[in-house]
Amino acid sequence: MTTTRFAPSPTGYLHIGNLRSALFNYAIARQAGGTFVLRIDDTDPERSKQEYVDAIQEDLTWLGITWDRIEYQSKRLAQYDAARDALIASGRLYECFETPVELDLKRKKQLNMGKPPVYDRAALDLSDDQKAAYRAEGRTGHWRFKLDQERIEWTDAILGDLSIDAASVSDPVLIRGDGQYLYTLASVVDDTEFGITHVVRGSDHVTNTATQIQMIKALGGTVPTFAHHSLLTGPQGEALSKRLGTLALRDLRKNGVAAMAVLSLMARLGSSDPVELRETIDEVVAGFDLSKFGSAPTKFDVDDLQPLTARWLAARPFADVSDKIAELGVPAEIAERFWNVVRENIGSLDEMGDWWNMFSKGADATVEEEDTDFIAQAISMLGEPPYADDTWSTWTGAVKEATGRKGKGLFMPLRKAVTGRARGPEMADVMPLLQIKPRG
Repeated sequence: MTTTRFAPSPTGYLHIGNLRSALFNYAIARQAGGTFVLRIDDTDPERSKQEYVDAIQEDLTWLGITWDRIEYQSKRLAQYDAARDALIASGRLYECFETPVELDLKRKKQLNMGKPPVYDRAALDLSDDQKAAYRAEGRTGHWRFKLDQERIEWTDAILGDLSIDAASVSDPVLIRGDGQYLYTLASVVDDTEFGITHVVRGSDHVTNTATQIQMIKALGGTVPTFAHHSLLTGPQGEALSKRLGTLALRDLRKNGVAAMAVLSLMARLGSSDPVELRETIDEVVAGFDLSKFGSAPTKFDVDDLQPLTARWLAARPFADVSDKIAELGVPAEIAERFWNVVRENIGSLDEMGDWWNMFSKGADATVEEEDTDFIAQAISMLGEPPYADDTWSTWTGAVKEATGRKGKGLFMPLRKAVTGRARGPEMADVMPLLQIKPRG
């Protein structure tokens, strides 16, 4: 059975970059009728917080991304202990005692000699007495996985055939000096025990994948199909990492961006297929094709979410928004008409409030100096509400007759005087919704 996972760390809020991995893995599982696991990578007790765990689940629920089960790495320490012991017994995990300063000096020396800064495996030559002496100094050992120094090859579902020489990579640290298991070990143990068949993640994990393939084999597991999607950049190709804090999913939601706008864009961005606005996440999944994605950096512009949200909102039936409209205080007898008038003129549901304020309290009219007398005369010719469907045509006809104005010179100043806006719905539809006479 196809089994995928999304494995966020609860050390912050999910951002748009996290979503790509979540959505891709979700789509693969759902297309195959398989299992999608939400794995909370909370092995860091200092940085992991429950509020972020809750926020992760809230964000995924908002998007309609459902998980079949949830796992917490903090509850699986016994399994990591067993893997540690097995790797030590097989000679694949060894203890090191270099300090960060010593490791940095080694790297600088290698670079100065024109060599790659790869760990020299000096710890493999330590005797028991030397290890004991280090411990007596107060040093705590960290543990590295001993790579077989050979080529690691696999076929990536996005990048194609890949090959990395393990001799060019440092033996990865799996356990810190304080005993904390790092991502690499915990992830491999979980992927193996959960039967993960496909792993989709960012291209910055390619080297990790190479080392993890050896670790999976060392633990007797089955290597899943790996796929590494491109990383997002800003609209000008700039690094997006510095802006991710402003692209948190919770903030997009707060700003009125529609979940389907986010899903529709992220399911196609970076692929050879055009972005198409979908109505449901099931439609997104049905149209998803991992093979269409490439390796080139993918430009993301948050402004692209606005027109998609506007289009999605415009297609909403009244029943979907009736509660929100009622909260604004729109009388029930005109609520559906109000929605039909504003639906194509809003970028988020929150903007309905601005429109209702205009209808119920009047607009902050924008009147050009040369139109002041004209608007005053026109407003004097308009009666009190309620207004009818033909009020606009009747009123503008009378104003035209009285002032001689016509065309844009007639209609634009009146639109601005009534709505405070240069564009918007048909004025014939606006007038019957006005609850107060325009001030002009």
